[in-house]
Amino acid sequence: MHTAQSIINDLKAGKVQPLYFLMGEEPFFIDQVSTYFETALLPEAARGFDQTVVYGKDTTIDMLVSNAKRYPMISDRQLIIVKEAQNLSRTIEQLLPYAKQPQLSTTFVLCYKYKSLDKRKALYKALSKQHIVLESKRIYDSKIPAWISSHLQNKALQITPKAAHLLAEFLGNDLAKITNELGKLELVVGEDRNITPELIEHNIGISKDFNNFELQNALANGNQVKAYQIVQYFSKNSNQHPIVLTIATLYSFFSKIMTLHTVDSQNPQTMAKAIGVNPYFLKDYTMAARHFPMRRISGVFETLRLMDVKSKGVDANLSPKDLYQELLFRIFKV
Repeated sequence: MHTAQSIINDLKAGKVQPLYFLMGEEPFFIDQVSTYFETALLPEAARGFDQTVVYGKDTTIDMLVSNAKRYPMISDRQLIIVKEAQNLSRTIEQLLPYAKQPQLSTTFVLCYKYKSLDKRKALYKALSKQHIVLESKRIYDSKIPAWISSHLQNKALQITPKAAHLLAEFLGNDLAKITNELGKLELVVGEDRNITPELIEHNIGISKDFNNFELQNALANGNQVKAYQIVQYFSKNSNQHPIVLTIATLYSFFSKIMTLHTVDSQNPQTMAKAIGVNPYFLKDYTMAARHFPMRRISGVFETLRLMDVKSKGVDANLSPKDLYQELLFRIFKV
């Protein structure tokens, strides 16, 4: 299976194919490959002659194929990049004859965002057999911290597990936004090349002490004072810390604790894998499991469902402060 990085690595090694079809729900990886083609495949002096960038809404398959069959003017190859190629979805199957017999002196790149080809159709079968197909899939929220760590490793940077989770919580799964913020941190990281929660707090504005991650830890340890301090901070900054996000985060947290209760093993790696967390954080979940047996977790789920309804104004009109305080009161009471 081709990935964005494997395609770029092949291009750097001079392994260039005649046709690339970049498709899928996650635009980040499609843009990453497309940008490399646009900025690095041809020498800068040749781009005005042998590089063409068009948008799907401004062209047709016939026009693209006609252009692709031309010979390069001054380079060994010409490059054609079709951005927003999903706008050609109704006629995309017309590309099949060209896919079967491409012009070898043309590198043809189609960026088919937010959707994928029907894998039952002849075009996909031809592309996957003869050419390079990238299927760019969304990364699950739970996998974002690992993706952040891997992305930084490619830049000879490290990040602590807690710092990776802080960024994931604050930035969500918008990979372009995450990459932009990581770029800022790369400029200010110290000689140790290690990104810490403190570095993030000073340069991005994410509090290392008042966030959903620390709220989970406070609940796991039964630290009511710390938990109430955190939600007080949340209620004063409710735009950055909407209660619906906190409820969703806690639901995921307690779901993992419930799963942990069912794991018939004391092996840390097995336990961490079963609940889908970095082994570094396993101690937080085992601590929480001591404070929250199965019976209490059932009560927590009821509380989260109730507060989710109240946060949406159903049978209640409470301020963020009242919502957060009632949420904690009910969790500690169950």
